[in-house]
Amino acid sequence: MSSVSGNSSAASLPHELVSNTSFLNLKLYVIIALVSISLLLIFLLTCLCIRINRAKKNRTKPLVKQNSGLIPFVSKQIMEIKALDRMGAAVIVDVEIEDGVKKMKKSGESEDDASCSASGGSSDASTGVDVQQNIGWGRWYSLKELEIATRGFNEENVIGEGGYGVVYRGVLEDGSVVAVKNLLNNKGQAEKEFRVEVEAIGKVRHKNLVRLLGYCAEGARRMLVYEYVDNGNLEQWLHGDVGPVSPLTWDIRLKIAIGTAKGLAYLHEGLEPKVVHRDVKSSNILLDKKWNPKVSDFGLAKLLGSDSSYVTTRVMGTFGYVSPDYASTGMLNEGSDVYSFGVLLMEMITGRSPIDYSRPAEEMNLVEWFKGMLASRRAEELLDPLIEVQPSARALKRTMLVCLRCIDLDGNKRPKMGQIIHMLEADDFPFRAELRSAKDRDHPSSEAPASNKVPRPIKHAWGSVAETSNR
Repeated sequence: MSSVSGNSSAASLPHELVSNTSFLNLKLYVIIALVSISLLLIFLLTCLCIRINRAKKNRTKPLVKQNSGLIPFVSKQIMEIKALDRMGAAVIVDVEIEDGVKKMKKSGESEDDASCSASGGSSDASTGVDVQQNIGWGRWYSLKELEIATRGFNEENVIGEGGYGVVYRGVLEDGSVVAVKNLLNNKGQAEKEFRVEVEAIGKVRHKNLVRLLGYCAEGARRMLVYEYVDNGNLEQWLHGDVGPVSPLTWDIRLKIAIGTAKGLAYLHEGLEPKVVHRDVKSSNILLDKKWNPKVSDFGLAKLLGSDSSYVTTRVMGTFGYVSPDYASTGMLNEGSDVYSFGVLLMEMITGRSPIDYSRPAEEMNLVEWFKGMLASRRAEELLDPLIEVQPSARALKRTMLVCLRCIDLDGNKRPKMGQIIHMLEADDFPFRAELRSAKDRDHPSSEAPASNKVPRPIKHAWGSVAETSNR
């Protein structure tokens, strides 16, 4: 019955459609049907591909117009770290957003365990609002704008270079001079340092901290734009070829030390969460024409909540400046910066690098040599010979004592940065020998024989120092 029906349907078609063709001996109407179905499938696949491409463009679209200017969607990943362990344990959680999904990373994990995507977020209006709230402090610079400012990232404009990338001097269209840090894209490290620096000092304003003005994130490129500090860094002035007399007088060195301490004190005690710099060293202390210091390079910084005494992290920093307790345990807190500051202060006093392999074995390590010299009562030999006018004995002793307190092997006994500022500024801080002689003057009737009342300032002052150095 079905064959009769099929024959009748075929008979109703025109003769050309039911006739066999040379293509696989198929009938013409069968070939037409196959071609039609193929065209329909191709059309549907094309529509699907167009829709997918549009979705990708919306997801990776680099810019969105806001009232405050152009802001990248990538800034959605830059979040303030606020989540702290309620049980009091030292845990910091980094919140990252990748393709709309939140990722949590505990501070005990390796910094390579959590990835930072080059771009992310969505194209809806709410994303733009969140971006403006997170990065409301700075300006978004286009790659083209920074290329023009640095003359195509010309080598002649390089003012700094290191493992993090290259820093260029740039002049913007309005004539303002800036420093542009072009981060090296080494296995995602550029993305990490980009995020960390923005989190750490994006909204910070302090005269002794380099100000972060804005940023650029296009494709895989990550750049940070800072205020330009026009007198190099401390390392260049301490260890460069400055002639037989250093322009860094004792008073200037003390000014730099106090200003650096104030910048670090603000990070440790004036912010919530507090910021641990983790890479305090002479090359990261920038100087202006009036020798005012500005702490820079927050690529290794960590945030630490007030409820936590430390954060466990991978040991990073610069050899010679890293505190032994942090190096051995990985437990980081503001005491680690205090130790590094103590080494920096020694460097300013002596004019020597923290590690110098060109010197005899017993002098290679600045900290050990410094402590040994003090224990041997040879403090005056520690002073940088390039300092033309020497400080008073009292000022030198006070500063050296601050050094020893900062590098105490027991991190709990190190002073806070605020206390260090007071110690460095306290010009009228009396030593025991001076107190004793003042007491003798106030009570002349109780004077001892002349042979017993001769003041011994070096012995009394450095006796306590020797005890500290051997502790």
